Amino acid sequence: MRHGKKINHLGRQTAHRKAMLANMACSLIEHKRINTTVAKAKALKQFVEPLVTKSKEDTTHNRRIVFSKLRDKEAITELFREVAPKVGDRPGGYTRIIKLGNRLGDNADMALIELVDYNETYNVNKPEKKKSTRRAGRGKKAADAPQAKPEASADDKKTEGNEE
Repeated sequence: MRHGKKINHLGRQTAHRKAMLANMACSLIEHKRINTTVAKAKALKQFVEPLVTKSKEDTTHNRRIVFSKLRDKEAITELFREVAPKVGDRPGGYTRIIKLGNRLGDNADMALIELVDYNETYNVNKPEKKKSTRRAGRGKKAADAPQAKPEASADDKKTEGNEE
């Protein structure tokens, strides 16, 4: 049974793992997206999301809590000044993991982890496309075309020819 084994140790001892996650979190905050392995990305997501939640409320206490985890003043400044206002209305889920495939050298599963609100590709506010089907398009063309006169009946044609 795997009771009490929630954390992924990533093949590292505790101090090395904490330092690695802190460095990766600082890089994520600075660059808004980083490439790493899937296992590290999942561990980083669990590490950084509570820190972003703390940064929503800018108090000295919260800054000290985040500083005890990250230990980088520039990253904390950017987190509290730039990232927190942008994610202020979001109730969690600040990061996105996109799987990229396998690394060439050792065939490790690679992933891109990014802050959700800083991605322009998956922009939620883009205008929606009009729904159109072929049938609707064909009918629209016929409606836009000028109306032709109705064909003259056979009787009218005979009378036209006789008038000359």
